[in-house]
Amino acid sequence: MTTSKIITINGRELTFENDETILEVARRNGIEIPTLCHLKGTQPTGACRICVVEVEGARNLMPACCTPAADKMVVRTESPQVVAARRLIIQLMLASGNHNCAIRGSDNQDWTAFQLKVQEEDGSSDLCPVWGDCRLQDLAYRYQVSGERFDATVNRYPIEDVNPFIVRDFSRCILCGRCVQACCEVQVNNAISFGYRGPFSKIIAAGDRPLKDSDCVFCGECVQVCPVGALVEKEARYRVRPWETGKVRTTCTYCGVGCQILLHVKDGKVVKVTGVPDSPPNHGSLCVKGRFGFDFINSEKRLTKPLIKENGKFREADWDEALDLVAGRFREIVEKNGSESVGVLTSARVTNEENYIANKFARAVLKTNNIDHCARL
Repeated sequence: MTTSKIITINGRELTFENDETILEVARRNGIEIPTLCHLKGTQPTGACRICVVEVEGARNLMPACCTPAADKMVVRTESPQVVAARRLIIQLMLASGNHNCAIRGSDNQDWTAFQLKVQEEDGSSDLCPVWGDCRLQDLAYRYQVSGERFDATVNRYPIEDVNPFIVRDFSRCILCGRCVQACCEVQVNNAISFGYRGPFSKIIAAGDRPLKDSDCVFCGECVQVCPVGALVEKEARYRVRPWETGKVRTTCTYCGVGCQILLHVKDGKVVKVTGVPDSPPNHGSLCVKGRFGFDFINSEKRLTKPLIKENGKFREADWDEALDLVAGRFREIVEKNGSESVGVLTSARVTNEENYIANKFARAVLKTNNIDHCARL
């Protein structure tokens, strides 16, 4: 008979499995430990150190994301020592670039000069493009930290906005490495990695080229996992704030996988698409079509009424007239040439249920087995 191993976190005695980390045990039991670099399903790195906890008997604070749980271990997640360390880490991160959100500082001259500098480099007078949707900002509010303690570091790399879908703002990158892990371990595209060293470190594509000239397939996984404003969808940047949108969950129709997506809707228009986290089959991941191929929804070129061609020209019609015309022509063709003279092509862009209806329509109504799928064309 095996004896359960016990770890004590904030006074609670908890059991754990082999190879579980302190973070995993804590979260499984509803104990919140903040993280920035940790990405579920990837190898933990402990890069950001936000998740440090106090372990009884240890000489230093330990990163919860990569410290294995041990029997009889006693852990405190919000001790004064832990809180002081997190506050210092957040202050240093806020000083690591153009983090010009509301927690940066007051309206004194120093703040004004800093904001004008950011405006010049960023090309916008607005606050950070992810203001209100930034994990670093959330932690700054949680631990009551402002960005005034340390001067902002010099921005060494200009914004990269030549890519069709993603804006890379190196001045807001905190080098947490989540984008690299998402690209290399989740999507396995291996398009980006860490480059250079020390104060010159940055996330680079092969040869330090723009994403459009690299192996990037623009799946946008890096954008979705970025905890700050370093990676933002080009079309949504500065155009929408999280509190301005509603989220509608639906199924992507670009192929038959059935990826679950969230449509971010503002004023009746889709302005952004993200994957639904922890939901099969995609678990938040999307391809370039699913994430960025939504512009057609609001296109002015879309047809909104049926068109009937007469004398070489199209005219608008209502649905009853259009459907009666199509049904009548089907009937005429079948009566004259037989059921084998007609056929139906379905699409990978519709649901399985809609394809099933098309199948029933072909076989039961038109009395033909001539039905095929566009993927075979």
